[in-house]
Amino acid sequence: MSQPFWVSAFLDFAPDEHDEGLALWERLTGYRRSPPRGPHGEFATLQPEGADDYLRVQRLADGPTRIHVDVHVTDPGATADELTAAGATVVDDKGDFVVLESPGRFEFCLVSHPARRRPPPTSWPEGHSSFVDQVCLDIPPSSYDAEFDFWHRLTGWERKDREDGSEFGRLNPPPSFPVQLLLQRLDEDEQRVRAHLDWSSTDREAETARHVAAGSERGERFEGWTVMHGPAGMTYCVTAAHPERTYRGVVGPG
Repeated sequence: MSQPFWVSAFLDFAPDEHDEGLALWERLTGYRRSPPRGPHGEFATLQPEGADDYLRVQRLADGPTRIHVDVHVTDPGATADELTAAGATVVDDKGDFVVLESPGRFEFCLVSHPARRRPPPTSWPEGHSSFVDQVCLDIPPSSYDAEFDFWHRLTGWERKDREDGSEFGRLNPPPSFPVQLLLQRLDEDEQRVRAHLDWSSTDREAETARHVAAGSERGERFEGWTVMHGPAGMTYCVTAAHPERTYRGVVGPG
């Protein structure tokens, strides 16, 4: 199977949450918002300075706010054919990109547009740095093993299975990629796999305070992460992982 050369995360906002959600994530990342594009102006990019983008925003026609990912491959059509044999379902073939669902019904796209320059972590006036460097797939227990196998086959990334007593497995990409995949085994079954984004930071408390000042609400605090709730329905986490873990090719826990 053709291996991906990039992965982008899409923040898909419900129609009535889009404007507020896009404005929040523009503030949080410090990235420049692109002009709107698409047939209905539904797409925008959060563009880092001097690097390729990996965070994009979509205004949905309907449905709840969510996350999906774009997997960049040289031949989306051929890769889609291979993935259907591995349990994926093609939802829509747009010609230049293909929309699929994983075996656990997580929606993702195969695209071919080029990207290769990973942005560095962003340094903030408070004296710390941070970076959105992880997509966490939240997987129902009944589909966890099959979903993990599927994403491992699709990416070809280094696999770190769950240890005893842990709900987390991981797929570690080469350091040129902007995001890695964390695979969380949920406690209870749900109808489909969902996802959220994770921020790494050199100072979790300072980063959490920065997000609150930008408009998010602080949720429950765990040993390794703090749950955050955006005003537009987007839940995400600020973790205790150091952003250099992927940027310098040192992939570790977090």
